[in-house]
Amino acid sequence: MLISLRIENFALVDQLELDLGTGLNVLTGETGAGKSIILDAIDAALGGKVSSRLIRTGSERALVEATFSLTPSIQTWLQQQDIEALDDGTVVCSREMSLKRSGLRSRSRVNGVLVNRQLMNQLRAQLVEITAQGQTVALMVPARQRELLDTYGGSDLLAQRNKVATAYETYRELQETLEIRRQSEQERLQRLDWIHYQLEELQAANLESETELEELEQERDRLLHAVELQQLSYQVYQTLYQREDDAQAGTDILTEAENLLTEMVEYDSQLHPVLEMVQTAMTQIVEAGQQIYSYGEGLESDPQRLAEVEERIRTLKQICRKYGPTLGDAIAHQKALQEELDTLNDSEQSIEALEEKTEIAYKELVEACQVLSQQRQEAATQLQEQLIAELKPLAMEKVQFHCSLTPISPTPQGAEQVTYYFSPNPGETPKPLSETASGGEMTRFLLALKSCFSQADQKVQTLVFDEIDTGVSGRVASAIGQKLRQLGQTHQVLCVTHQPLVAAMADSHFRVEKQFSSSRTVVSVLSLNDRETRREELAQLAGGYSNENAIAFADSLLQQAEN
Repeated sequence: MLISLRIENFALVDQLELDLGTGLNVLTGETGAGKSIILDAIDAALGGKVSSRLIRTGSERALVEATFSLTPSIQTWLQQQDIEALDDGTVVCSREMSLKRSGLRSRSRVNGVLVNRQLMNQLRAQLVEITAQGQTVALMVPARQRELLDTYGGSDLLAQRNKVATAYETYRELQETLEIRRQSEQERLQRLDWIHYQLEELQAANLESETELEELEQERDRLLHAVELQQLSYQVYQTLYQREDDAQAGTDILTEAENLLTEMVEYDSQLHPVLEMVQTAMTQIVEAGQQIYSYGEGLESDPQRLAEVEERIRTLKQICRKYGPTLGDAIAHQKALQEELDTLNDSEQSIEALEEKTEIAYKELVEACQVLSQQRQEAATQLQEQLIAELKPLAMEKVQFHCSLTPISPTPQGAEQVTYYFSPNPGETPKPLSETASGGEMTRFLLALKSCFSQADQKVQTLVFDEIDTGVSGRVASAIGQKLRQLGQTHQVLCVTHQPLVAAMADSHFRVEKQFSSSRTVVSVLSLNDRETRREELAQLAGGYSNENAIAFADSLLQQAEN
């Protein structure tokens, strides 16, 4: 249930806090007074589309915050999203909008935790259902009629429809694979020949390491310059360790420095770290000299090995030019070719095997569709009975309604087209809904349909109706008001209306009005708590003024509602 709504700098609202009650809550006011702003705020708080025009002129930030009572299903959802519940047993959905240089920026939060639009839509589906008269257009579309029937059928039917969708997708994929195989058998054989040719060349190259080419080029350079490397390594050895001329080697210089520092340390121990560094350097130079000497001794010219390396380099570069540009790319290409070869040679993918698998998948699809058709027929029968029962009190005592299921070829949604047939007048043959109902009749049809759904699914606690009574009057408006009041016994209902016959049925009545100053227009909401203010508002709705006749009429409406 929507407990309260807080709005800041949203559209024409500066600051507004609205506390709603159980049962039927009605918003009234003159045309253009701003009633739709309240519904827009609820929609925005629950993740609906927003734009910069919704931020009040002169402001850079707007906030809408809707507080709902916590239900077990919402509690479970919060736990699944790792969002902590509030101690007061509520869940708070908020939307902050701000103007930046880059444009509009908005953030949605649940109990203070940032959530994305997908999560907010999941939560919205469990909190509020908003119905407007414009939705009657969507009722004309057979696909929408089927969707409504499936929703009415409940979780078991929807689960079976998902099974049908999965079975259809499996069948479609197999069918496409089979068709491609039939049309391209020659192409497949040609492809196999080409893959075999490439694989033979790649396998002959015996590719193993992605770094082999770099390693071979380095080895080639070493073999080409073996003599130079030997000479240079001996020079390094002499420089570090032992000179043949009169010049001092690195070890000689460090030995002399070590002796001097040893003598100095006897007089000043602070120089001991310096002595240790020289000694460490001596150790490293000796080790370096020994290693470079061993390196030079190990070098030798090997013309045969050099020829082998150069031939291998030529082979690998040829492979890279054809399948690279790098050796790693060539190795990956070889792997991909092998996988494709395995797929093309897979015995299970033969035409005969594919035909058999496709036939089995089609039978499974047909069986799944048959189960779904049976469930839809049961739901259609139940919906027909309940919808007629809901329509009769809405001044449609002789209404006829039939939910027709016409067989079609299997689709992801099943194997039938759903069409609503409707006749509001006795003696008239029911025709498709799109060809029969007037605006007022469609309004009542939509309200009755929502009533059926609310009884079938108690998960959503708050139902919002935006001027669903537009275009009706008199007895029909009274019937709509009674139906809304009836819905209010099991749900919280929020209704925007211009009909005094509907407003009189409210458990909580609010008047939306604009206030003007020299430079600003502000929308405010006044709770009509006492009979006197309600009577005045109903009189204004009835005649645009509050003379004695209008007041008497308003009194009669309130008395009728109480009765």
